[in-house]
Amino acid sequence: MIAVGLDRIARAHERISGRVRYTPLVFSPGLSAVCGVPVHLKLECHQPTGSFKLRGATNAVLSLSDEAKKRGLVTASTGNHGRALAHAAKAEGVRAVICMSALVPANKVDAVRALGAEVRIVGRSQDDAQAEVDRLVREEGLTAIPPFDHAEVIAGQGTIGLEIADARSDTELVLVPLSGGGLAAGVAEAIKGRLPQARVIGVSMERGAAMYESLRAGKPLPVEELETLADSLGGGIGLENRYTFAMCRDLLEDVVLLSEEEIAEGVRHAFAAEGEMVEGAGAVGIAALLAKKVELRGPTVVLVSGRNIDEALHRRIVDIDGLKAMSAGGPVP
Repeated sequence: MIAVGLDRIARAHERISGRVRYTPLVFSPGLSAVCGVPVHLKLECHQPTGSFKLRGATNAVLSLSDEAKKRGLVTASTGNHGRALAHAAKAEGVRAVICMSALVPANKVDAVRALGAEVRIVGRSQDDAQAEVDRLVREEGLTAIPPFDHAEVIAGQGTIGLEIADARSDTELVLVPLSGGGLAAGVAEAIKGRLPQARVIGVSMERGAAMYESLRAGKPLPVEELETLADSLGGGIGLENRYTFAMCRDLLEDVVLLSEEEIAEGVRHAFAAEGEMVEGAGAVGIAALLAKKVELRGPTVVLVSGRNIDEALHRRIVDIDGLKAMSAGGPVP
């Protein structure tokens, strides 16, 4: 396994301090009652760009040489990494080009543009967007900052694990959204290094879970990218994957998959019971608990990874009018 290492994660935590938010770890009375163990939520949805991705992108940019920054930055993204890289690049006064497929929701594309980055919409998959990244690196000399399979990106995401371990040393289980594996690999590396008794389980969707299928096959596989409420978890892991496949294989105890309705229930619970507007990918840990997809043995932490959901879609999922009627004791329309 090519591991990032606890020392590199600790250096990343020092490097990004003051540039990202130390997010709260909040006790959930509702989930704790349902689960029979203490459940806390690590609210990465409170980051300035709305997701955990700001950690990895910021650490990666700050780790670059001045010459690499001057060439400009480029990445492929399902939305949140692109927004994070655009934010980090703007803070450093650096050009950023974000390549995304047509499957990326419009609200996420608009948020990237609002930060001053150049947007390229290419094809209908993360692989299509990555092909444009490769072309820009090859023909224009831009510096690529991958969304997950990059040592400094993984280290930045791993700082979440350090914060969890510092806040709750009795943690027995951490539930982490799983896509390309940068978040899961970094968090698992940090948790295993600080809390060897703790388990880390990845959570993904049934529709197009590339890391899950690759782990089952024992090697990185191409997986068709499908529309899903957990759109931030879409995309492949790269057939030449260097870090995240091996780290997820060796550090995760399990991976569980969720149906679209189960993901929607997680979004609804986050809003109604926790007071948090959360996107589908950010709600998968909550959803896994509600669907009883994991064995619980002790204090559990759920990583709520992002809030960047289209508002109209969120209204349809949670049925705001219905929730208001319920809270007032009236009939649900």
